[in-house]
Amino acid sequence: MDFEHSPRVTQLQQQLSAFMQAHVYPNEHVFKQQVAATRWSSPPIVNTLKAKAKAEGLWNLFMPGHSHGGQGLSNAEYAPLAEIMGRVFWASELFNCSAPDTGNMEVFARYGTPEQQDKWLTPLLAGDIRSAYLMTEPDVASSDATNVELSIRADGDAYVINGRKWFGTGVMHEACKVFIVMGKTDPDNPNRHLQQSQILVERDTPGITIVRPLSTLGYWEEPHGHAEVIFENVRVPKGNILLGEGRGFEIAQGRLGPGRIHHCMRVIGAAQRALETACQRVSRRTVFGKKLSEQGSVRESIALMASKVEMCRLLTLRAAAKMDREGNKAAMDLIAMAKIMVPQMGAEVIDMAIQMHGAGGLTDDYFLAEAFNYARWCRIADGPDQVHMMALGKQVIRALGETQ
Repeated sequence: MDFEHSPRVTQLQQQLSAFMQAHVYPNEHVFKQQVAATRWSSPPIVNTLKAKAKAEGLWNLFMPGHSHGGQGLSNAEYAPLAEIMGRVFWASELFNCSAPDTGNMEVFARYGTPEQQDKWLTPLLAGDIRSAYLMTEPDVASSDATNVELSIRADGDAYVINGRKWFGTGVMHEACKVFIVMGKTDPDNPNRHLQQSQILVERDTPGITIVRPLSTLGYWEEPHGHAEVIFENVRVPKGNILLGEGRGFEIAQGRLGPGRIHHCMRVIGAAQRALETACQRVSRRTVFGKKLSEQGSVRESIALMASKVEMCRLLTLRAAAKMDREGNKAAMDLIAMAKIMVPQMGAEVIDMAIQMHGAGGLTDDYFLAEAFNYARWCRIADGPDQVHMMALGKQVIRALGETQ
C-alpha cells in the first residue's frame, strides 16, 4: 500500500497550507469581528479571500472528475486537502468546498436535469449563491429517513408542499437561494424506500416561513447557520422534482456517502490542529516547578491524541481509496467505520486539548470550543453513531458469520 501522496496532491497541500498561513490564520479574529456585524451574510474578509483562492486555482477541489468544474481529484486525493481546510471551521467556504453546498452540487451534477444544472449548479460552482439541504424533521426520528412526514402532493402541473423541517444547514445565509427538500410523494407505497422524493424549492417561494435559527452548544455558526422551516401550501413546478418520484432515498444515499467522508476529513484537520496547539501550550506553561510537557500525565495524553488522530486519518484515507476503487456502495463498511470513529476521536482529542488550556480553552480566545462543537454535532449529522453502528454490525455479522 502506497502511503505517499502524488506530486500534484503534495503541491496542492503546500499551496493550501501557504494560503492558510498567509491569509486565514491571521484573519480568524477579523472574521469573528465582522461576522458579529454581518451575521447572516458573508463578512467582507470571506469575500476577499474567496476571490484570492479562486484566482490561485484553489477552487471546487471536492468535485470528482473534470466535468462540472472538477479538478480531477479522487476522494483519496481530496482527503488531505479537506483536512487542511478543516483546521479553521469557516475556511472551506473560501475554496467553495463547504457543506452543504458540496453535497448539493454533487446532487445536481449526478441527478439534475440540464435545466436544473444551468439554473443552480452553475452559480453554485461559481460561488455566487449558496444552498441548503432539508431532510431532518422535529416531530419524527429522522435518523430513519423513511420516517419523514413532509408532504409533496401532485396538483396539476405543480407539487404542493406541506410540513416542517429543522437543522437545515445553510438556510440562514442571505445568499442561500435554493433548498433541496426531502418528503413523501407516495406515503402509502408498501416499499418504504420508494415513498420519498426530493424536490427543489426556491428560498423566496410563497408559503415558506423561516421560524428561527438554531444554535448547537451555543454556536450559531454564522453566516450559514441552521434553521427551522415551515412549508405551508408551497407550490413549485413539477420540473423541480429531482430524478423522479420515489427516488428520494436513492438520492439521499448517493449524497450522504461522500458528505460523511468529507466531514471526517475536516474533523481530522481540527483534531490535528488541536494536537499541535496542545503541544505548543504545554511546552510554554510551568506548573509545580516544571513545564507541563514534562509531566507524565500530559505526555500520556499527547501520545494518545497523536495515535488517535493518525489511526482515524488512515481509516478515512482507506475509506476514500475504496470509494475511488470500488464505488461508494462497496465502501459502505469503511465509510461507516470512519463516520463512527472520527467524530468521536475529534471530540476526545479536542476535549483533551481544551483541558490543557484550562479555562481559556472554553473561550473564544482559542478555536478549540468551536471545533469541539463541530466534532460533537458530526456524531449526529448525516446519521447518528447508533444508526451507523447498527448497519455496520449487521454487515460485519453477515460477512464474518458465514465463514464459520
